[in-house]
Amino acid sequence: MQQETSTDQRTIPDRGRVALAMSGGVDSSIAAALLLEQGWDVVGLHMKLHNLPDEQRRDRSCCSVDDSLDARSVCARLGIPFYVLDFTQSFHEEVVRYFADSYRQGLTPNPCVMCNRTIKNRLLLEKAREFGCTRLATGHYARIGRDESSGAWQLLRASDSRKDQTYFLFATAAGELPSLLFPLGELEKTEARDLARRRGLTTWDKPDSQEVCFITGDYRDFLAGHYGSGAPLPGDFVDSAGAVLGRHRGLAYYTVGQRRGLGVSGPRPYYVVGLRPLENQVVLGDEAELFSTGMEVAGVNWVSIPPPAGTLRALVKVRYSHAGAWATITPGEAGHVQVEFEAPVKAVTPGQAAVFYDGPVVLGGGWITPGQGGLS
Repeated sequence: MQQETSTDQRTIPDRGRVALAMSGGVDSSIAAALLLEQGWDVVGLHMKLHNLPDEQRRDRSCCSVDDSLDARSVCARLGIPFYVLDFTQSFHEEVVRYFADSYRQGLTPNPCVMCNRTIKNRLLLEKAREFGCTRLATGHYARIGRDESSGAWQLLRASDSRKDQTYFLFATAAGELPSLLFPLGELEKTEARDLARRRGLTTWDKPDSQEVCFITGDYRDFLAGHYGSGAPLPGDFVDSAGAVLGRHRGLAYYTVGQRRGLGVSGPRPYYVVGLRPLENQVVLGDEAELFSTGMEVAGVNWVSIPPPAGTLRALVKVRYSHAGAWATITPGEAGHVQVEFEAPVKAVTPGQAAVFYDGPVVLGGGWITPGQGGLS
């Protein structure tokens, strides 16, 4: 099914005004410089997403006070306008609440996917248009292309497979693709840093963000504080047959595949193989029980192709670090699909995203539901 695509956005003739999401990191910094050199009229937009105390600066997070200052400094050096947008209320409602509620329901959330869908694409794109911008650019490692036969816009993997971030972008609406720019899509990460260094951008050696931006310390402590009187309740560890093995602290503190911190011993190492919210039970088993032959995926967004009428074969990633597994995807009703793996896959986790690829093309993706392979 692999399609021929064209990805060179430098050939786009209609240079105009572009809004750039300025995180304060090296990627958005060099993206700003490259866009200017390509002839774009660049406006820097920095999103204030949450309120962390000033003393809780973290070098490996994003959206802190320091990041705002770094973004402002880069924009000043490049001579482009800089604006701070307060999205704290929307971020709390769309991302933080989703994060906490997912754990309450026995799901393992992916806040970065939700943030990209609701804040960095939809909401920021709306604001970009208010600034008179025709495009929105970000420092993501991804590409936008066109199907050479149909002319359809497509979301494509980045050239640097080690930094490819399309897994977090699958929920982008297909209609938004023509308005998006990813200036770093053809670059290696090391090349981006070197370009920033040679241009004298102070962020060139800044560490990458690798944490959930609104949490300091252990996410379990955040959940305990966020839930308040609705904090997760202790319950039973059970095996797949329902035999009680011990007591757990609360569903929110466990995820499929977890081995450490269980406090339960047995003849073989125990792993979390499932969560049962209705019974408030955490299911433990051995490593073999972690493997699934299939899964149901809900809320599917087809970003690069129309919703398929029949089955298709694709490479499916069940988490960001997953290399992908070949599977047959069968469309169902109401945005659901059934995925059948060609070989069993380990630690398929309800609540995480499943993303479908055809070569470099991101076909679409959705959210893994409880149900199969010991997941319910």
